[in-house]
Amino acid sequence: MNQWYKQLKKPAWSPPAWLFGPVWTVLYAGIFITYGTAIYLFAKAQITWPVLLPFILNVVFNIAFTPLQFKLRNNILALADIILIWLTLVWALLAIYPFAAWITWVNIPYLLWVSFATVLQSSITWLNR
Repeated sequence: MNQWYKQLKKPAWSPPAWLFGPVWTVLYAGIFITYGTAIYLFAKAQITWPVLLPFILNVVFNIAFTPLQFKLRNNILALADIILIWLTLVWALLAIYPFAAWITWVNIPYLLWVSFATVLQSSITWLNR
């Protein structure tokens, strides 16, 4: 993990750095399968663009987080980004539910982790203001 990040003040309940890799590996497997299914459903005209859009935005915001946090070293932008990740995820899960409820259920661990990560990033941003 980035030396800059290691030196940031973090709340006492912050998980150890080694935990992030395994958690994201498991989550990305579910994301890959379910988001891929959403794209497939769109390609087969079983869902519309407004249903697919939050999935695409979620991936874009998810990819943006690491450069914002670790390259730019900007906690405020990282916090704004993770809030956008959370919002687009909730939007995606609500939008897809009528068409493929299982996608929503498979992504509940992702939602829980992003919720936790949002609170963590909020705390880190506050502690390092």
